Amino acid sequence: MKHSQLAEKVGVKKENIVLAEDGDVVEVTEGSISVRERVESGKVFVDGKGVGDVRDMVLKDRKHLSQDGLVIAILALNEKTGEIIYGPDIITRGVVFEEESAELLENARNIVIGVLGNINVEAKTDWLEVKEELRRALRRYFNKTLERRPVILPLIVEI
Repeated sequence: MKHSQLAEKVGVKKENIVLAEDGDVVEVTEGSISVRERVESGKVFVDGKGVGDVRDMVLKDRKHLSQDGLVIAILALNEKTGEIIYGPDIITRGVVFEEESAELLENARNIVIGVLGNINVEAKTDWLEVKEELRRALRRYFNKTLERRPVILPLIVEI
C-alpha cells in the first residue's frame, strides 16, 4: 500500500500502479502493466538436503529449542539396583552460560540425585519411568528458577 502511495506522490498515474501480492504474475509491456495470473507461492523451508517438506512438529520443536534451550542430564545406573555409578552430569545449551551458573547446575544435579533417591527399588529399573520423573523434576526446577521451559533430555546408561 505504501509503495502505491509513494508512486502517486511522485507523479505516477493511478492506472499505471499495480499493487502486486506474492504469487501475482505481473506483465509489463510498452503501454501497460497488469496482473495476468497467480502462481503458487509461499515460504519454502530448506532442511539439510531436503527442500519444502519440513513438518510442523519439526518447526515447533526448533522454535522451542531456540527460545528455551536444552538441558541434558547424563548418568550411569546399575541395571539391577538402579544405583548411580556415574554422574549426574548436567549439560545445557541455550539455557545459561555454564561458567556463570555453577550453583544452578549443582542444584539440578542434586534434584536428579533426590529423584533417584525417592524412587522405589522396583521402579528404578523401569528406565522410562525414571526418565519421566527426572524430566518432570528438572522441568519444574528450571521453570521455577529461570521462568523458562527448556527441553529436558535425561540420558541413562545402564551398566
